[in-house]
Amino acid sequence: MTNVIYQIKSVKKYLVEQRDVDLNVRDKWDSTPLYYACLCGHEEVVQYLLASGAKCEANTFDGERCMYGCLSDSVRRLLKDYKCVSVRAMQRDDFNYFLHMLLEQGQHSDVKFLVHGQIFTAHRCVLSARSEYFTDMFESKWKGKNLITLKHPLVNPAAFGAILQYFYTGRMDIDISLVEDSRRLAKQCKMADLMEALENKCKQVYEYVSNKPGICVKVLSLEPHTCQLQEEMAQLADCALPTELRVGFGELPFNRVDRFPTYPDICFRVDGYDFLCHKAFFCGRSDYFKALLEDHFSEGELLQSQPSTPVITLHNISHDIFIHIMYYIYTDYTEPTTENVYDLLCVADMYLLPGLKRLCGKTLAKAICQDNVLLMWKTAKLFRLSRLEDHCAEFMAKIIDRLVEQAEFAEIIKEDAEMVEQRHATDSVPLVDDIRYHIASNVQTYSAIGEANQKLEALEELLSSINLDC
Repeated sequence: MTNVIYQIKSVKKYLVEQRDVDLNVRDKWDSTPLYYACLCGHEEVVQYLLASGAKCEANTFDGERCMYGCLSDSVRRLLKDYKCVSVRAMQRDDFNYFLHMLLEQGQHSDVKFLVHGQIFTAHRCVLSARSEYFTDMFESKWKGKNLITLKHPLVNPAAFGAILQYFYTGRMDIDISLVEDSRRLAKQCKMADLMEALENKCKQVYEYVSNKPGICVKVLSLEPHTCQLQEEMAQLADCALPTELRVGFGELPFNRVDRFPTYPDICFRVDGYDFLCHKAFFCGRSDYFKALLEDHFSEGELLQSQPSTPVITLHNISHDIFIHIMYYIYTDYTEPTTENVYDLLCVADMYLLPGLKRLCGKTLAKAICQDNVLLMWKTAKLFRLSRLEDHCAEFMAKIIDRLVEQAEFAEIIKEDAEMVEQRHATDSVPLVDDIRYHIASNVQTYSAIGEANQKLEALEELLSSINLDC
């Protein structure tokens, strides 16, 4: 039994850390991996999932469901000791962490709301991108105001804070007693999708609690719709594009680009094109841009059309590549192509954007073949792309009988051995270990066992020929 649990934990760790599988994915029964681990009493798996960012806050639907389904007291104690998603776990998803911190710290904010004595800092660009109501208010009643006072007695500060959380992150965590206040604000802000989500979640929680005596859900949590959040943040990138590069924009009746103010505070000049952007996004997403704009940037040249907006020229990057960088910064996504992926990878590395490097790695992984697998593996090592490195090792395992005949492959193994610090004669070599693992994995038939043994023998003969004992 212990061996089975160990194997489950190893598979889970591989899926999370190598394959980037979502820990909080739900099946058709609305159940998560953590719920099933609790239900089966796999204490070590539960511990690993919690430490890696599985969501299980007390008094929420997911938390109470996991607690109710626990098979053992030891698993139940683990859940009770769990408080909230750790910073380390949140940082696994860079974009969500960035949006959370953007709201919490308010860096480069340009507007404040005073709600019955409580101050909330915000960014006009985010609120305008997420709500046409705020777009209209910033251009009419609130135009030019840096401090906006909301005096209406029905505007609850806690509910307003929850609405802001939803705007920035797509999430909402609100006390059950404040749901009606939140629904009222959502209606005022013309947020039909939020009103529907609140209604559906309340119905789900009510049905669950009514069938489980003794269960008390005090906090209602809405999960983000990532695609919607990305699409609305993408509007900021759309508007930042120079007019001459907006191919196709403005042709559809629902396009907001021509009438959508985003209040930019920085202009990047690339290849002679001016991109009107926001320091909050570029500084929050990239330490390179943070150092450039906050620590070493002297605001000299100003944009003629907007005298309050400083201009900084970026060198050694084409405007096509910068467009990919910009959309990634605003939305956490872009689509590298086989033609530009290497250039984009180099720039992502220079601009300290590890998530974009991973996206490039996924694009490269799709193009792995016998002719380029060694180059791909070197690229993965150079840019520290662990998933691409694993994909390469998996592909190498499939064609190992042909690779062992290539001198370049032998050189790569020797170089990898030399990279191991203080390596002894019989110490393992990471690449060799990875290839062995993929050769031996998923072997279930006698014919597959024979084929795997032949591949392992071919690899051992190569190692012997280059005097490596590992």
